[in-house]
Amino acid sequence: MVVARTPFIAGNWKMNLDHLQAVAFVQKLHWSLKDAKHEDGSVEVGIFPPFTDLRTVQTLLDADKIPFALGAQDLSTKDSGAYTGEISGAFLAKLDAKYVIIGHSERREYHGETDEVIAAKVQAALKHSLVPVICVGETLEQREESGPTAVSVAQLQVALDGVPADADVVVAYEPVWAIGTGQVASPEQAQEVCAALRAVIAEKLGEDAAARTRVLYGGSVKAANIASFMREPDVDGALVGGASLVVDEFASIIRYQKHVGV
Repeated sequence: MVVARTPFIAGNWKMNLDHLQAVAFVQKLHWSLKDAKHEDGSVEVGIFPPFTDLRTVQTLLDADKIPFALGAQDLSTKDSGAYTGEISGAFLAKLDAKYVIIGHSERREYHGETDEVIAAKVQAALKHSLVPVICVGETLEQREESGPTAVSVAQLQVALDGVPADADVVVAYEPVWAIGTGQVASPEQAQEVCAALRAVIAEKLGEDAAARTRVLYGGSVKAANIASFMREPDVDGALVGGASLVVDEFASIIRYQKHVGV
């Protein structure tokens, strides 16, 4: 079954830009895309600011009718209660957040998040009608030891446990060895893993889900290499880190369809 999947370019700001800087950035990005005659809807644009920016950015998107989807960088497994510093999916839903990143390699590494914690966060996101952007990926050591797909496949299998077949999810393959290192997986390497991840979605949620679910690549994505990834049949977009903080660069990534030879 062939389903047209709208490409998704997601900017993960990580711990960058305060709420005032966020306003200036979003306005400039919007103007840059308008000036370049970017066709809204040809690509879905998502921005994932820090928690402290979400309300401000949401107000701006709403007031100026800017067609970007809003997402958060994490959420709690809990709905409410005595969990100091945690952010509930219920809060994010009230801010019109559409997406939430779950299981980013930095959360796994620095916060010790296990596959089971990530699965619980996926359930928390779905409970509050948020679309989880489930991140999977391997370190260089794991790749050398287990091969290119084993770690990501195992992570996704756990993350999708108990997820209903009709759930809306996004999967992001981010090889840990390529994040912020300047090293980039080749388009062929990205395709190999993304195809394996789509097979996991088919196995866990069914063929229809596999056909409609978007699988992204993340790891030192830039304007200069985005088009080569997007030519691959199982790569439906990108989770962009550092380059999403540079207006011209991120605008160019979003406009990858205009690059020569796509």
